[in-house]
Amino acid sequence: MIRKLVERLSREKYFIRNLPSEFSRTPLFVSPDAQLKYLKPGVEGFDKELLNIVSEYISKGDVVWDIGSNVGVFAFAAASIAGRNGHVLAVEPDIWLANLLQKSARLQANQNLSVDVLPAAIADSCGIANFLVADRGRASNALAKTGGRCQMGGYREKNLVPMFSLDDLLKISAKPNFIKIDVEGAEVNVLQGAQEILSDVRPVIYCEVGVPYRAEITEIFRAADYKIFDSSLPQASRFDIEKCGFNTLAYPAESLRFNDSGTFQVVCTTRS
Repeated sequence: MIRKLVERLSREKYFIRNLPSEFSRTPLFVSPDAQLKYLKPGVEGFDKELLNIVSEYISKGDVVWDIGSNVGVFAFAAASIAGRNGHVLAVEPDIWLANLLQKSARLQANQNLSVDVLPAAIADSCGIANFLVADRGRASNALAKTGGRCQMGGYREKNLVPMFSLDDLLKISAKPNFIKIDVEGAEVNVLQGAQEILSDVRPVIYCEVGVPYRAEITEIFRAADYKIFDSSLPQASRFDIEKCGFNTLAYPAESLRFNDSGTFQVVCTTRS
């Protein structure tokens, strides 16, 4: 009851938080309307999993696509590491959150970062889609055709949004080294629209995968000769897994060398 009241009172409220020091204390606007955790002090107010992924896998000069950027914690953390010679494309279909991302990108302290914001949905084709704004937190927003997840608690708005495929983004952005995907049930559609990405560009991909889609996502990655890992485990404990979990890290097979223990080392990262 109290949680629902806080969710209602926090709608469209926002404020500035600074990322942890390893990300240069980069400022960005956050909103408890997206996730209530942004009300928590210190590092507890951020998604540790996402920040760990940035620390482990993003390097200076990288091109990063953040698909389902929300308020941009991953995007701005990645931009702080990638630097001036790198680039981050933050893709977010919720126009209110996209505006918040743009406000963060325009902050004076962020003028040395290279972040573009694309207010659009990503799926398997180009067109117009119905987009649902979750009744509870905007982190659970979803495309109407996928239905989203139970955390939505219904929806408060239905909006028309432009929709593109991942391959379409190659027309407006440099080829990515790393793609993060968090699309609340649309992950199959997103990867079905990434044929050129998977076959030719071959970035490292971090994807949050819902239970109903894990078998299909596993098959997509296997068919593209990607190896999959559970990114929630320490790197020294990661083995090539048979089936995607919620926190799936997918690597092009040619970029890995496996140790006798079955864990892996990165031989190279794809960069074009």
